[in-house]
Amino acid sequence: MLLLSTLLTIGVPALVACGGGSSAGDSGGASASSAGSSSTTGGKNAVGQAGQSDSGGSSATSGGANAGGGASAAGGANAAGGASAAGGANVAGGANVAGGASMGQAGMGGGSAGTGSAGASGGPPGNPAGSCSAGIPAAGKPADTSNPTTVVGTGTADSCTFSALNTAITKGGVVTFKCGSAPVKIAVTATLNVPSDRNTVIDGGNQVTLDGGGAVQILRFYSANFRANDNGLTLQHITIQNGKTTPVEAIPLADAPCSQGFNDGEGGALYVRDGALTVIDAIFANNQGAPLGPDTGGGAIYILGSKRGALIVGSTFKNNTASNGGGVGALFSELDIYNSVFTGNQATGHDANNDEPSKCAAMNNGQNETGSGGNGGPIYSDGASVNVTLCGDKITGNAAGVKGFGGGLFFTSNDFGGTLSISDTTMTSNTGGSWTSVKSGSVMNAGTAVGTNAKSITITNSMLQGVP
Repeated sequence: MLLLSTLLTIGVPALVACGGGSSAGDSGGASASSAGSSSTTGGKNAVGQAGQSDSGGSSATSGGANAGGGASAAGGANAAGGASAAGGANVAGGANVAGGASMGQAGMGGGSAGTGSAGASGGPPGNPAGSCSAGIPAAGKPADTSNPTTVVGTGTADSCTFSALNTAITKGGVVTFKCGSAPVKIAVTATLNVPSDRNTVIDGGNQVTLDGGGAVQILRFYSANFRANDNGLTLQHITIQNGKTTPVEAIPLADAPCSQGFNDGEGGALYVRDGALTVIDAIFANNQGAPLGPDTGGGAIYILGSKRGALIVGSTFKNNTASNGGGVGALFSELDIYNSVFTGNQATGHDANNDEPSKCAAMNNGQNETGSGGNGGPIYSDGASVNVTLCGDKITGNAAGVKGFGGGLFFTSNDFGGTLSISDTTMTSNTGGSWTSVKSGSVMNAGTAVGTNAKSITITNSMLQGVP
């Protein structure tokens, strides 16, 4: 049932994880997963399984149905040691954690390029009632843009063209805007390729919206290596909306329960491979990744094989969709998310993900894949020995797909080497299946909005549905 995108291994040695194995494969596709599954040919391995039973205790539910006494939940997740909480059960309340306010920004929507009117929708980004008590890491402070490499525009909305933006981003460095005093929306008509051999900062100054028109992926940072690059991309004070990938690698046709959909199409707004990502004071809205497939994901953002991972601060992810990870998807990349909001995001796939030769004779990515995604309504993380930190966040009203897992969070550490930390966070009114499987620690239940395999879990000062 595990969500796993495989990696392109040009010049990159395979990575093998303990207890179920994983390796780098093709970035366009992804292998399925099952507990303790063996390696497959071509450098593509299955790794771990969501809901795997473990001595540390585990439970699993799927799509709201309770699994108990070791009964198998849909998607291959096994329940262990008694009935679990019903997947997707909503908890009344949803009060925000008290605390500070996020940085302001012009909202998304409205207006066309050159009109100088981007409009506003729902106020500034981030969780205005949330505050991470541990504080924001130094790397989460806005980058200095006082000496920009390129300024897009000459002072009017009409001067802030896609062509000028493309030239600036191709050059890299610090990119700022001079588009006049009013908010402006720039129509992105082709994917903007960010250089991977240097750092790039794109600062919208609380005025700029990049709009893909529901037709193109907006930004792409690509390095052919894997967890080796120290360069990266910073997006701050900006709105990125209506991005959309066009998947082309269809899974070979086979009757269900064999997997359906696509192997590619990750990152509706932004795709990052082998680079660091920092997002500060930003809005991602109405972006779409591939709608169906066991391993593709990341409606707004997909980050793959990152040495330094993704750091997201004071940002909002709203109404983004993909087969898995409607908001943010990460593979072999740490996720640290602070004072941010995820709402209305949806994993649109179904039946999770597994490797089941007894149910599917067809091969895809070297496995007998069943299920077509649906894991991680707003957020998913997959891979070995990477951590997930949520602090000061509000995660409400998101949904996993039918018989998918993690309406609030899907996090599987395939070698049980990654930790999950949730602090000062509200996670309510999300729907989908759930399980908790841990190796150590006292927390054995992350609630009905989470599907996770983890080394350990820490929950502090948080309201999580299904957690007393």
